Amino acid sequence: MEPGGLEWLLVPMQQLVSWGAAGAMVFGGVVPYIPQYRDIRRTQNAEGFSTYVCLVLLVANILRILFWFGRRFESPLLWQSIIMIITMLLMLKLCTEIRVSNELNVKRRSFADFDLNYFWHWSKFTDYVQCVLTFTGVTGYITYLWLDSSLFVETLGFLAVFTEAMLGVPQLYRNYQNRSTEGMSIKMVLMWTSGDTFKTVYFILNQAPFQFSICGLLQVFVDIAILLQVYLYSHYPQKPVSHTAHPASTKAL
Repeated sequence: MEPGGLEWLLVPMQQLVSWGAAGAMVFGGVVPYIPQYRDIRRTQNAEGFSTYVCLVLLVANILRILFWFGRRFESPLLWQSIIMIITMLLMLKLCTEIRVSNELNVKRRSFADFDLNYFWHWSKFTDYVQCVLTFTGVTGYITYLWLDSSLFVETLGFLAVFTEAMLGVPQLYRNYQNRSTEGMSIKMVLMWTSGDTFKTVYFILNQAPFQFSICGLLQVFVDIAILLQVYLYSHYPQKPVSHTAHPASTKAL
């Protein structure tokens, strides 16, 4: 069979591969949170998951969407940010409902209190939504004013990537505080590690901007550090550090 006779088959196959890659890019980022969401829902316990992970991803993806207005990038990456924001809001809703239901005689906190001691420890999901909308409005307005500045746009893109690189740090710190990884989905961290490794290799091979590769490597190192915590705390259990600043149920999120 002549090579040209295969074109009718290769073209649709290439299209399917392209669609598959785009779909993986859009939805692949939220896959690690599915087992964590199911574990929290099943156990009715959100102690092992840090909602600061949600904060980091919300900020990073909002900044990435704003960056898109200054420098257009591939639409799958834009949709990935939109899907991730929705996913993080769902995680926040679940964690907040469970935490509040487990609290007894604890004063309710709200975003309108403007108390930095209880920032991101509010009692209602709507307070988190108000915070996200406020942040989006302020950063959106600033972006609108400085959209013609290439320096501002590039800085905005770097902040989006660097913020995402800090994704695992809240979980790393939470595990250190608890001296345990109980309640944290190991599947989630393994998916983080594999995804971040693939992404970093992709950046390097495709000669992406230098800051992309550096931030990707930083993400991989943080993922590995969390996996080391899993090994250390499971083989060498340690006594949790006591904290008196806030109730335990509040500190866990």
